[in-house]
Amino acid sequence: MNWLKKNLQGIVFPFIIALVANLLGYKFPIIGGAVFGIVIGIIINNIFKTPEKYSEGIDFTSKKILQWSIVILGAGLSLKQVWYTGTESVYVMFFTLLTAFVTAFIFGKLLNIPWKLKSLIAVGTAICGGSAIASISPIIEADDSEVSYSISTIFLFNILAVLIFPPLGHMLKLSNKAFGLWAGTAINDTSSVVAAGYAFSNIAGEYSTIVKLTRTTIIIPIAIIFSIIMAIQKKKSVVSADNSVNLNLSKIFPWFILWFLASSLLNTLGFFSENSIKYINSIGKFMIVMALSAVGLKSDFKKMISSGFKPILLGLIVWLSVSIVSLIVQAFTHQL
Repeated sequence: MNWLKKNLQGIVFPFIIALVANLLGYKFPIIGGAVFGIVIGIIINNIFKTPEKYSEGIDFTSKKILQWSIVILGAGLSLKQVWYTGTESVYVMFFTLLTAFVTAFIFGKLLNIPWKLKSLIAVGTAICGGSAIASISPIIEADDSEVSYSISTIFLFNILAVLIFPPLGHMLKLSNKAFGLWAGTAINDTSSVVAAGYAFSNIAGEYSTIVKLTRTTIIIPIAIIFSIIMAIQKKKSVVSADNSVNLNLSKIFPWFILWFLASSLLNTLGFFSENSIKYINSIGKFMIVMALSAVGLKSDFKKMISSGFKPILLGLIVWLSVSIVSLIVQAFTHQL
């Protein structure tokens, strides 16, 4: 109780920012509350400086609230969604996912970008933008500046995609289904997918949304893979430092991912009504905005700038690669 009393202001501060960010996100859905939250947080910290007395509460919000939000969002995901989209979208998703990670790690190495930052850019492009970055960042223990930079990078190409994809789709004479599959696999954020899809046609909008929801479920195996990689790396680092140390992987495994899986399974089994899922999603998304607002309040803009424009270049390369591969796979599977 004393801890809560001491750190309540540090929790309430990002909560208030999240309220403002959420309102702005509803008004400008293409941008979204998460981006507004992290940007407002960055502006406050870099112009006015976040009070030191808030630091512990803000740390709690950026880490624990973020983990809880992921668990809650899991209840809004049905594992059946992957099946319902059909084998054609699964093929495209597999190759676009593979492309995102391969190009991110190859070009990331060539551009000398840190492993954690290129991992965030990869998952953000491959899966679901800010939500994927928020899910993976606590697992790989990414710095706040890396989270901020990767979300900003992904957001930039979300906006470009919304503006470019619909006219380009008409120029390429894509069918409604082909465009929906393209938008659903090559645009990151859900709101941007919906905006681009419905800008093309109603049918394309509906199909792109289903594809995007399916794509979102891929965060589950990816999170588990990153969890295993990090656990093995930690064990190796401790053992190499002291051969007598026997590190228990269960102590460093991010157990909130298993809770995320459990909540997804409950939804798949029909434990939640459609109405309750809407409320669950709203709460989970607000918590993500709140957590990312806290990340912004801890982000040093000078440190982000010191990373240079290489991460943005990497984001562009990965995004273009995924967009092109999505069309190529559709062409080979006779879906264009």
